[in-house]
Amino acid sequence: MRDPFQNPFPSDSARQAIWEMLVSRDIDAFLAADWSMVQDDFVEEGFIGIDGRKEVNPDKWRLAFPTLAAYREEWLRQARDFAGQSFAEDPRTAIFTTTTLEDIEIEGETALVRKKFDGGITKADGTRDVLQWQTLYYCRRHQGRWKISGFTGYLPNPMG
Repeated sequence: MRDPFQNPFPSDSARQAIWEMLVSRDIDAFLAADWSMVQDDFVEEGFIGIDGRKEVNPDKWRLAFPTLAAYREEWLRQARDFAGQSFAEDPRTAIFTTTTLEDIEIEGETALVRKKFDGGITKADGTRDVLQWQTLYYCRRHQGRWKISGFTGYLPNPMG
């Protein structure tokens, strides 16, 4: 059984850095609703984010984030909304347990990263918030380190 807090790439510095950026740092920043913790993880110029709307059909996907600023606003909205909720379990543990990132394809200075969510978190009122989607991140080495240049996210998990 995997340890959800353990980086699965201990001997691969590129994949290790990407995992830290997209799992550990992303989750901690989201829980703190603090964009400053991740702002340097993005390439602003040319950034693009596609919202798959949890739809299998690409015809229903939308260019929801044509700029990094547009994505930042939605990210902050979601983080603040999450921070205002009460949970019956530790949110950090629940999100880490739900998150899997074990497939990173690297070609030169570019990477395709598959991050999946499969699980949920129990709210204080006993209801369960289902976390079940996946995101394809496009990363590249920029200014000496791996950064996110775009993504196609909120895709169904599994796709079919």
